[in-house]
Amino acid sequence: MTYLQFHLVFILPPLFLVALASRGSLRRLGARALPSLVGVVLIALVYTTPWDTELIRRGVWGYGPERVMGTIGLIPIEEYMFFVLQPLLAGLWFYRLVPPDLSDAAPPSATMRWSGTAVYALLALLGVWLLQRREGTYMGMILAWAAPVLAAQWALIAGRIAAAPRAFILGIAVPTAYLWVADAIAIHLGIWHISKTQTLGVRFGSLPLEEATFFLATTLLCVQGLTLFLFPAKKAVTAAARAGLAS
Repeated sequence: MTYLQFHLVFILPPLFLVALASRGSLRRLGARALPSLVGVVLIALVYTTPWDTELIRRGVWGYGPERVMGTIGLIPIEEYMFFVLQPLLAGLWFYRLVPPDLSDAAPPSATMRWSGTAVYALLALLGVWLLQRREGTYMGMILAWAAPVLAAQWALIAGRIAAAPRAFILGIAVPTAYLWVADAIAIHLGIWHISKTQTLGVRFGSLPLEEATFFLATTLLCVQGLTLFLFPAKKAVTAAARAGLAS
């Protein structure tokens, strides 16, 4: 199986079905829904490209030349497609779950906001530490790349998450679990491979711990980013300021 065939079998069919089922959700969420999704896709493409290039340059992951159509730089064309397709899949699924009124959510407690931010910050530091060890290269690159952004997102939208926990849990868990299975199959089929010397050696069947962490982190980035764009944290501050001026 080639990388393009992987998309045709594992990514495009569920994306097509979710897109069909999400038309009402796009209308329900209002004018911000589509621009927010496009924004997250573009950010994912821009932010992931140099990071993924470095992974390939270091030999953390690789692919058979016969499995891809071609490359732009070091990255296969199909990988760029994945940078677009994964946020679309996760985002449209999340749109089916998230309520449209999270702009009115109460601010989170200071404990919730800063404890979550601190956890992500500690994960970023763990990533920096792991980068000092060869076997920690892949996990270190994931955590150092994703956790600082997740920390900033959490600090801004923790109240929205607290207001709709089921939407966030299912919005993250379902696409992540599906991508775990698809990724494990791709690795088993040899579409791409992961370095054994630059990973910690923990595997779930064909799925390395690092790959599982990557798909969890990227789905979190997508869902939290969409929440921030759909229900920007500044909106509550602006409303409060206007109320104060009016009084």
